[in-house]
Amino acid sequence: MKQITSVQNPFIKSLVQLQEKAKVRKQTGTFLIEGKREIELALKGGYELETILFLPEIISEKQLNDLTTKPLNIIEISKEVYQKLAYRDTTEGILAIAKTKSLALSDLKLSKNPLILVGESLEKPGNVGAILRTADAANIDAVIIANPKSDLYNPNIVRSSVGCLFTRQIAVGTTEEVITYLKANNIDIYSATLQDSTEYHTQNYTTPTALVVGTEATGLSEKWRTEGTKNIIIPMQGEIDSMNVSVAAAILLFEAKRQRGF
Repeated sequence: MKQITSVQNPFIKSLVQLQEKAKVRKQTGTFLIEGKREIELALKGGYELETILFLPEIISEKQLNDLTTKPLNIIEISKEVYQKLAYRDTTEGILAIAKTKSLALSDLKLSKNPLILVGESLEKPGNVGAILRTADAANIDAVIIANPKSDLYNPNIVRSSVGCLFTRQIAVGTTEEVITYLKANNIDIYSATLQDSTEYHTQNYTTPTALVVGTEATGLSEKWRTEGTKNIIIPMQGEIDSMNVSVAAAILLFEAKRQRGF
């Protein structure tokens, strides 16, 4: 088994670049996953692993072998190397290099009565991760990111989603492409926006539905407001007129789930 003990190792330096630069992730078609649970969810979600790096003080070879029956390139690393690559303070001593997947709208496989969450121009990786966790909790068909501000394999998104990046179908596209896709598939579009809106709980989400949320700062672009089925709003009873986008998404999704009998 190969061992790497120096942070100056060229391969380790290339992994640091993989963590830090979207351009490198795109060029190589790979990204890093940290943590045993996250790796297990990635494998369950059909992601292909290239290499596993592990810290023997924390995780054993037997635990590695229990992850998958497929042959993998396994590298033992030192604590210094692990700390250079790991994002979390408390983790399970394991990282994996995985191949990215296509995130094309055309690759989505929807049920007969899909429930979809669309997020437009989401900037903060933590919000994207939280939305993916909510989507997993609600067990919806897919999450679509319109006009993405960062690639979905950003380590902060992988980390904040606690593996839910791998448990739902995900696609990206421009706002125009996403609207065209939804209309072509006869999916009603409910846009969460302040303008010309109806209270969200008065609408029927039991038919094919896409719930669309935008950023707290700018909201949704005009196309969603003018080309959707209905604009909806969550009634606010305090002093402010907006809430965290992941919280808003959760409220809307679970109203739809309630109407569908969970």
